[in-house]
Formats: sequence, C-alpha cells, structure tokens
Amino acid sequence: MLLDAKTFMLSTEEDTRHLAEKFSDLLRPGDCVLLSGDIGSGKSYFCRSLIQHRFGLLIDVPSPTFTIVQTYDHPNGDIWHCDLYRLGGVHEIIELGLQAAFETVICLIEWPDRLGPLEPANPIRLTLNAGVDHHIASVEGPKEFVAQLGDI
Repeated sequence: MLLDAKTFMLSTEEDTRHLAEKFSDLLRPGDCVLLSGDIGSGKSYFCRSLIQHRFGLLIDVPSPTFTIVQTYDHPNGDIWHCDLYRLGGVHEIIELGLQAAFETVICLIEWPDRLGPLEPANPIRLTLNAGVDHHIASVEGPKEFVAQLGDI
C-alpha cells in the first residue's frame, strides 16, 4: 500500500472541526485513525467534531477517558471512539474486542502507543501538536485517503 503524508496548520477550533469533517466524509468501516499528541492537543475535540458531523447534529460525545470506549451506531458505519490512556496492558485491548472492531467499524483511537503489537494494519495516523497560537496536524495514511483531504 502506498502511503502519503500531509501537514495542516490549524489556526482556530473551526479549522480543526473542518479537518475532522473531511475525515468524517471519507472514513469507511474498517478504517482506523490513530490519534497522537500531548494532553490538550485537540484529540478529543477532533473526534467529537468528526462524530457530530457524521450524525449531522450536535449529539453528546463524551470523552472516553473513563469508559475507555464509546460506541456510536450509524447506518453508514458504526464508530468506536477509544481512549487507551488508562489501559494497563495489551491484554485489556483483547478483552475490549478492539481487534475485531478494526475490521468492521470506524475506530478513532487516542493514545495508540498502548496498542503495542496489536496495532491495526494500514492505519491513518493523525498527530496533533499544540503551538502558541495554532495547532499542527500531521496526517499519514493511504495515498488515496490523504489526497482526498485537500486543503483547509
């Protein structure tokens, strides 16, 4: 699979929301987005914006920090929003059923370093870095996906 990368400067929350909406329009069941970045870099905001756009309304999208996984049933592909920060080991990922979900739903995974050897094949990687007056979003993934993101 050919990979490509692209970087976006996100000057406002609206820019972040707009990028999330582009992702939402492109993602299909079996796609997995691995979101990396420090606490406060916008990972949860990105996921919330993506999910709300997919549903076409401002549904409640709580952070899965304590529940670890929040699921959203949608006719065009269910979404699992996962925050793996509090996991104690890879065995917990197996117990959650994440490996099966990689094949059948859209997975948005915060703190993907916790996946270790269970990382899905061909993920879309999104790294968010907070700057003083803007954020930087770096996307790496299948060439056709990255090309469709266009510009913001």
